[in-house]
Amino acid sequence: MFGKRSGSDVDLRAPKPAFQTPEPAGSSTMSRESGAPAIPSPPLAPSKPVPAPAMETRRSDNYYQVKATIFGALIEAIDLAQLAKLDSESAREEIRDIVNEIIAIKNIVMSIAEQEELLDDICNDVLGYGPLEPLLSRDDIADIMVNGAGTVFIEVGGKIQRTGIRFRDNQQLLNICQRIVSQVGRRVDESSPICDARLADGSRVNAIVPPLAIDGPALTIRKFRKDKLTLEQLVKFGAITPEGAAILQIIGRVRCNVLISGGTGSGKTTLLNCLTNYIEHDERVITCEDAAELQLQQPHVVRLETRPPNIEGEGQVTMRELVRNCLRMRPERIIVGEVRGPEAFDLLQAMNTGHDGSMGTLHANNPREALSRCESMITMGGFSLPSRTIREMICASIDVIIQAARLRDGSRRITHITEVMGMEGDTIITQDIFLFDMLGEDANGKIIGRHRSTGIGRPKFWERARYYNEEKRLAAALDASEAPPPD
Repeated sequence: MFGKRSGSDVDLRAPKPAFQTPEPAGSSTMSRESGAPAIPSPPLAPSKPVPAPAMETRRSDNYYQVKATIFGALIEAIDLAQLAKLDSESAREEIRDIVNEIIAIKNIVMSIAEQEELLDDICNDVLGYGPLEPLLSRDDIADIMVNGAGTVFIEVGGKIQRTGIRFRDNQQLLNICQRIVSQVGRRVDESSPICDARLADGSRVNAIVPPLAIDGPALTIRKFRKDKLTLEQLVKFGAITPEGAAILQIIGRVRCNVLISGGTGSGKTTLLNCLTNYIEHDERVITCEDAAELQLQQPHVVRLETRPPNIEGEGQVTMRELVRNCLRMRPERIIVGEVRGPEAFDLLQAMNTGHDGSMGTLHANNPREALSRCESMITMGGFSLPSRTIREMICASIDVIIQAARLRDGSRRITHITEVMGMEGDTIITQDIFLFDMLGEDANGKIIGRHRSTGIGRPKFWERARYYNEEKRLAAALDASEAPPPD
């Protein structure tokens, strides 16, 4: 009765039909065999097409009631085992045909536009991530924040705004959370209510569910762009000047040990991805991450990912164990997606023992604070080392700190390129070679500023640049970015 499209090799009909015979024309009751209560089916409220960036249309309760009824009938009508054998596009077409038959049998009145919208929603529920699908398909969204079934926020252009999207109920949201995390071999439920995962495109996912999340599951997705950003694009967006980008290219190419620092959402991982573009293709690179997000283009890359404990509390593999294992894998560069614990000690040791060009990111508001956080994380690991010894290790390991920031207008800027010079007494000495100065804001509230060199003619990594025959390009970039003298 359902699901046998012409030319299809798979019959999606359930073992027993979900419906008997079509209702008489004009009937407004649901099929008695479906078990759903009889409800009237007036036309849905007319809706106007909404441009993609707005996402503010709020659907009526009647829409969700009709959708729930059709969705329940669809689940009864199809054979899910047969559906799983189809590819995504074929399965979507089969579901659309079945839903059209259900709408006709139940005599539900709706416009063509409303029917198409309903078909897309139901296909997304069965095959994808439900109401999240239209948001995931947009490339201008940086973050998706779901605060329970009825509240979804997004970040566009550095600003957070509420959408009109909602889930059927908290159970649907929980099912989608479980579907996402299960694809990377993880689980989220009452016994394991917190989970970090990733989508197929590398987008970062965090899910926290009841009993820890009081108002229903909370899902946060840090979306990655389909087209990976490059330093040239960062220049186009104003995150840095062409001269500053040239300095970063040289830093990546001459194998400086780099720490990328910044606040939440400041673009640290994006910048790390950009810098890795300048790693030579004959170098062996090993990445360690909590959720694999980095997408390096080099041919010789080994990607490692931590593992949480299982339901018995066993089998956990920490970041520190991954970094330590890297040292036995003959790496030339080690890249740590985010340093947030005692693995800082192992990363610094790797940087100081022949793995030049290693990189990592951490949360800090300025380069000085990044060094303090490194020291704090090493101390948190239980290392009973004198403070001076830890600082000497930091000085010997880290060459450059790159600071990224998200400004109050939502724009992202690279605000510091800072060298670690050495020790003076018990204090680490740093030297800024490139800065961003905020000068004010325009009539639209956008920050006005400029990037400039601090006038340092020969940075500490000058000799390293000379070794790689990059000193002329470095000198030209520094000279070109010097600020004009004040009037």
